[in-house]
Amino acid sequence: MRIIRDHQFVSPEDTGATIAIGNFDGVHKGHQAVMAQARAAAPDAPLGILTFEPHPRAYFAPQAPHFRLMGPEARASRLEKLGVDLLYELPFNAQLSGLSPHDFAKNILSDSLGISHAVVGSDFCFGKGRAGTADDLRGFGEDMGFGVSIATLVDHGAGVISSTAIRDALAAGKPRDAADMLGHWHRIEGIVIGGEQRGRTLGYPTANMALDGLHLPAFGVYAVLVDVLDGPHTGSYHGVASLGVRPMFGENKPNLETFVFDFSGDLYGSTLSIGLVDYLRGEEKFDSLEALITQMDADSTQSRSILASL
Repeated sequence: MRIIRDHQFVSPEDTGATIAIGNFDGVHKGHQAVMAQARAAAPDAPLGILTFEPHPRAYFAPQAPHFRLMGPEARASRLEKLGVDLLYELPFNAQLSGLSPHDFAKNILSDSLGISHAVVGSDFCFGKGRAGTADDLRGFGEDMGFGVSIATLVDHGAGVISSTAIRDALAAGKPRDAADMLGHWHRIEGIVIGGEQRGRTLGYPTANMALDGLHLPAFGVYAVLVDVLDGPHTGSYHGVASLGVRPMFGENKPNLETFVFDFSGDLYGSTLSIGLVDYLRGEEKFDSLEALITQMDADSTQSRSILASL
């Protein structure tokens, strides 16, 4: 998969794609349905995704609470796994956000990217002030020489699938409900950073990851799948993770601490992808370290049993 980050410098071989347009936060089943429709619209054309960085919501409200389900690297990794050929990850800035719907279609889609077909969701809005609709885009396409298909929203039986519904499920400690909408486990991806190494003294050395910029699932302990994406220990493992502020040890910045089962080695600097499978319990402050260790033993046993059945 090739990533193009500036619409003004698109090579001829990166034009002519059939594209799906959106933010693709989480790359959930609704997004995947739009991608499938784009692929079916022109099977012989490259499959492209047009998205934006930063997320427009973060651009217009930078002080708002973090809401993203995944960062750009994790999104790109997921899209590549799904067979995307071209990722147009355009900078969302004053220039782009100021384009009228007509100018966005003409300057970006037609003249710069030279698309052959676009697929958008029925709730798609674009251009300055979100003034353009999916039907507007279809009309522009007819004038400018590219096709447009409008995909219906995907319902999974409990309502329409959306990034908002997935965030709500994660905040409620229901990662399996989130996974049902995503079509995959919700994953937190990042680089292992240095911690205070308390886990080593407790017999539970952990890989620590920051949660900066991401929506925070319910604080607590999870059964997790662990993928080490690079370095000498690349591979897939099982584990148990604590997500939160570690109330036993004072006020701390939220992070993710993962104990990897049956593992020995140094993961500092490696990139991990942690899949949340089941929520075991909320964060607790124990009366003693001994009580904490006893609970961690029970958490590990429970997590092993859950993951063995997958």
